[in-house]
Amino acid sequence: MINLDDRYLSYLTNKEKKFRIDGVGENVTGYGWHCEDGAMAGHYVTTENHKLYYNMDAQFVRMEALREAVIEA
Repeated sequence: MINLDDRYLSYLTNKEKKFRIDGVGENVTGYGWHCEDGAMAGHYVTTENHKLYYNMDAQFVRMEALREAVIEA
């Protein structure tokens, strides 16, 4: 099992360090383990605009937007 603090804590303590998503740097706001159907499924990383999910092998699974984009006409 990976140590999430070793991997992500520096993103929380050093705001100059950015998590790159599609070429855009975002601040990490949290991370932790997640379960699906009562079993440990992997971990997540939350940024300003996204929540990214990884499996137990630390492979990217999916990304969810935390808020919908606002488009002005």
